[in-house]
Amino acid sequence: MTLNLTATKEDKPTYRQAWFEALPNTPSFVFDDKRLGQNLALLDNIRSISDCRILYSIKACPFTGLLKRMRGVVDGFSVSSLFEARLAHEVLAGTGTLHITTPGLRRDEMPEIGELCDSVSFNSLSQMERFTFLLGGKAKAGLRINPQLSFIQDPRYDPCRTHSKLGVPLPQVLEQWQSGELSASGLSGLHLHTNFGARSFAPLQSTVAHLEARLPELVREIEWVNLGGGYLFQESNDLEVLLSIIEHIQTAWGVQVYLEPGKSVVDDAGLLVTSVIDTFESDGKSIAVLDTSVNHLPEVFEYQRSPQLLQEQPEGGYAVTLAGSTCLSGDLFGEYRFNRPLGINDRVVFRNVGAYSLIKASRFNGHNLPSVHLLSDEGIPMLMKAYDYDDYRRQWSEEEGVCQPMKTGAG
Repeated sequence: MTLNLTATKEDKPTYRQAWFEALPNTPSFVFDDKRLGQNLALLDNIRSISDCRILYSIKACPFTGLLKRMRGVVDGFSVSSLFEARLAHEVLAGTGTLHITTPGLRRDEMPEIGELCDSVSFNSLSQMERFTFLLGGKAKAGLRINPQLSFIQDPRYDPCRTHSKLGVPLPQVLEQWQSGELSASGLSGLHLHTNFGARSFAPLQSTVAHLEARLPELVREIEWVNLGGGYLFQESNDLEVLLSIIEHIQTAWGVQVYLEPGKSVVDDAGLLVTSVIDTFESDGKSIAVLDTSVNHLPEVFEYQRSPQLLQEQPEGGYAVTLAGSTCLSGDLFGEYRFNRPLGINDRVVFRNVGAYSLIKASRFNGHNLPSVHLLSDEGIPMLMKAYDYDDYRRQWSEEEGVCQPMKTGAG
């Protein structure tokens, strides 16, 4: 199988400052419709050449304005909770497949999950034993496996870290299979997810070979295998390796292959547009306070990394620390360089923030959530959602008639 990279991998998008000046208010999340389409086209090309199936992992960004854009382009969605399953099911409206895997399955939710989803990949043998019968015979049972091959140095990102909670360790699966306690009659497929933010598919190739060598009979008796996400398709230079992996599995195992990218679909299509609301000097450093905060891009604070900035000039003569507007002292995006000092109302734009931002954003300090826009091919930002005080108040108001005085004592 061959892939025409020039037809599917586009150059990084370029943006005009005037497009973001046109926004009436900030902060605003802006999703580039053209870039999103390019990312989906690449995945569609991979799908059409290899005959694999593509599921968008909605945990990266479950905004329905984007999910509806993907409907019919991907084969379906993958989810990690009942609420995600409900939302994905509503958007799909019978037009695609729905897979779920999560350590957080609850017994009381299993009948509904079984109705909504086509496949449930249990995270443990205990889950599989206790919950399979609750699926009601509609959803097929799968099992998430931990191949115990690590490719990531930082354990915060590593699904295969020591004492991982994600998936059944491979030796346990092998033991259950050899003893007959685990059989293909009750197991439809296997789910893997072993990487994060990878630009090469060599680790996936090693993982598949590792699994095949240790479970040669099992992998040939299941119906499907989900190879998970964690790979940046549009930034990879070895997509042919992925195609060879899929071809090998389909030929040697005789099973359907699923991929479930999330970050790779939306991350470089997302931007956060913000405005400077104050500037001053602090101990010899120039500070610019923005009308957003790291609470709108939580991974900046969680992982202590600075997001890319559209306007940054690496050789610029002015160094400025961009700070958020909350009272958290660590509400800092980092130091950036510009060709001129920043002024009040200047617009600055963080790029490659489409994944795990909107879904994690909070209203800390009572600061409003960013509005959400879709950037057209012509550079026109179109409003999709806006928030106001009523949304904030609703989040923090008790339900009328629900709160009752607590009884104390035995009297």
